[in-house]
Amino acid sequence: MIIVLSILFPIITGILASVSRAASYRARCFRYGLISLMSLALGIFAILRGESVTLFSFSENVTFHFALDSMGKFFLAAVLILYTCAAFYAMEYMKMEENRPTFFAFFYVSLGALIAVCAAGNLVTVYLCFEMATLTTVPLVLHERTKEAIAAGLKYLFYSIGGALMGLFGVFFIYYYGAAQRSFVLGGFLDNAAVQGHEKILLAAVMVAILGFGTKAGMYPMHGWLPTAHPIAPAPASALLSGIIAKAGVIAVIRLVYYCVGAQFIRGTYVQYTWMILAMVTIFMGSMMAFLEKNMKKRLAYSTISQISYIMLSLSLLSDGGIRGALLHVMSHASSKGCLFLCAGVFIYKYGKRRVDELTGIGKQMPVVMWCFLLASLSLVGIPPMGGFLSKWVIALSVAENGMGVLSVLPVVILLISAMLTAGYLLPVAFRAFFPGKDAGGPEERDEAPWLMTVPMILLCCVSLVMGIFGQTILNFCGF
Repeated sequence: MIIVLSILFPIITGILASVSRAASYRARCFRYGLISLMSLALGIFAILRGESVTLFSFSENVTFHFALDSMGKFFLAAVLILYTCAAFYAMEYMKMEENRPTFFAFFYVSLGALIAVCAAGNLVTVYLCFEMATLTTVPLVLHERTKEAIAAGLKYLFYSIGGALMGLFGVFFIYYYGAAQRSFVLGGFLDNAAVQGHEKILLAAVMVAILGFGTKAGMYPMHGWLPTAHPIAPAPASALLSGIIAKAGVIAVIRLVYYCVGAQFIRGTYVQYTWMILAMVTIFMGSMMAFLEKNMKKRLAYSTISQISYIMLSLSLLSDGGIRGALLHVMSHASSKGCLFLCAGVFIYKYGKRRVDELTGIGKQMPVVMWCFLLASLSLVGIPPMGGFLSKWVIALSVAENGMGVLSVLPVVILLISAMLTAGYLLPVAFRAFFPGKDAGGPEERDEAPWLMTVPMILLCCVSLVMGIFGQTILNFCGF
């Protein structure tokens, strides 16, 4: 029952720590720190143990089932890393915010929901936990309770509900045409006799489900919530939304395609081609919009739309190399983009600066923060030895090897254009921060962020570096 305990512990203790009285905010943060460390320990124990448990059954073949396989363990590791870093960062950042107990309560409830998504053992469980993750993260967007925050939260909710309903449509047909055993099996569990003659309706259902679950991942045309929600949410919430919560959609798509219907079923069909084209459109569109955007957090939100579609493009290849590239980018993007949003939060926390053009010369005041920003940017651009280089290299090689004519060339071109645009909207920010020019005034007095903010950013940069150097070894160890 360690899986269940790792899910319930942050939910229950996070709520209790938030509703109970505390002598001071510092005392409350001490509780949150203990909860984060205990949740991390339980999560690691669950990864090492890898048990399976069925809590209850809805019907003979529909169960609420948890089982941590290699895929679930990999995503759970990403969740634990980012949530732990964001938790300690938030203890400092939230000093300037109101309604802190409410924020932390939903912070830990959403952690439990994401752990449940990672540990889900069948598609129904994924869907239910996916919905729970949506409902528990909406309050993080609504936190400021302004008119703009409410509008952003509702937009996020409506998009997510719409996407989930599309996903449910696919879940129904997959279970209807599935074999008796509905637990995840690499290669799928479809009943070939039942599917025969009904391939068209099942392919349509899979396409709708990919679009639906892709809503959470920000894939075009269901991407609109991301650039609205991210600038409004507090920085630690934005880091989670971009770094790992949006990847709940990626988990659902992987489970749907690779572990339910099987990659072979959709290989060479319009579903695969449409999926690839939508991913390429999203990559280009997100990069271009980020390049044109002047608000830092909104620029990073558009960047997320582009970068997560790297993962979707890699998955659409339906190959072993595509899976490896996608998983490498899951971890490298989670660490890099999480770090960038935390850096953006420091600029807001210390100086109230939200626009890119306000950051000129800030590297003299906080060099540690800007070095973290630069290293995370290098990863997203794809500069070695950071994690983004390795993941994009594996994705590009997998694309070139797919043997699909123009679709063996066009995605690589899109990836290169996106990389240049990414360099264009991230690297100049760091360069102008360190080298503002003669007209920017004299050197400013050094004023670094508190250690609760800088240490999580440094750790995330280290994760990205480790993935760039040892990423392939880590995947081999995990069995991919």
